[in-house]
Amino acid sequence: MSKITTKDGTEIYYKDWGTGQPIVFHHGWPLSGDDWDAQMMFFLNKGFRVIAHDRRGHGRSSQTAQGNDMDTYAADVAELATALDLKNAIHVGHSTGGGEVIRYVAKYGQGRVAKAVLVSAVTPLMVQTKDNPDGIPLSVFDGIREGTATQRPQFFQDFTMAFYGFNREGAKISQGIRDNWWRQGMMGGIKAHYDCIKAFSETDFTEDLKSVQVPVLVMHGEDDQIVPFALTALKAVKLLKNGSLISYPGFPHGMPTTEAAKINADLLAFIKA
Repeated sequence: MSKITTKDGTEIYYKDWGTGQPIVFHHGWPLSGDDWDAQMMFFLNKGFRVIAHDRRGHGRSSQTAQGNDMDTYAADVAELATALDLKNAIHVGHSTGGGEVIRYVAKYGQGRVAKAVLVSAVTPLMVQTKDNPDGIPLSVFDGIREGTATQRPQFFQDFTMAFYGFNREGAKISQGIRDNWWRQGMMGGIKAHYDCIKAFSETDFTEDLKSVQVPVLVMHGEDDQIVPFALTALKAVKLLKNGSLISYPGFPHGMPTTEAAKINADLLAFIKA
């Protein structure tokens, strides 16, 4: 398996296929690079070099007890980009991965990044604070922590329903998609998954969004039950210097999987623009 070893000794697993302009895919919590299968195949066949890594503590990377925070995630990506000599790259992040992308681009991306895409992303800030009064109460994230820490197998099974909008009336439920989400989640380390909840919910990406110069596409489903559209995408695009927004009525949080054809087409159009 292809891995790099970071400065603190963590092994980061990655897939690197094809040639051409690189597209780097950053997955959501608590998944792995496998969550981008539909995009990896599509863009590989379009002549791009496609890369997807497993965040530390997730998938096939080291099950870390330390460093499960957004600054370290971004630093890991910087080490991967250096090791693979990535230039003129497009970075695409889903959910937690969107936060990872914008933090990486803001801190390390100058001269290496051409464009960025935030898909169903947690930016700019999820949790309710004095300055973010319409955010999600901390108690909700405490519930996710409790479920992850004490009953992870069943909690992860249940989580897939809202993630993909399978709890909506008339939804066509795919057991394979649900099983694959659970498979990816259970590959990762419980401590890293627990810590990552704080990273995705309490990290404030406002200054990162303001500082990024490259074109950024924000893509978000209007029926996202995990990362609410009005709380994130609508705010994020206003903070970007060179941002654009595509919103999708009725699409769920996991739309790169359930609505891959539409998402891939819009991604390709943005990349080629």
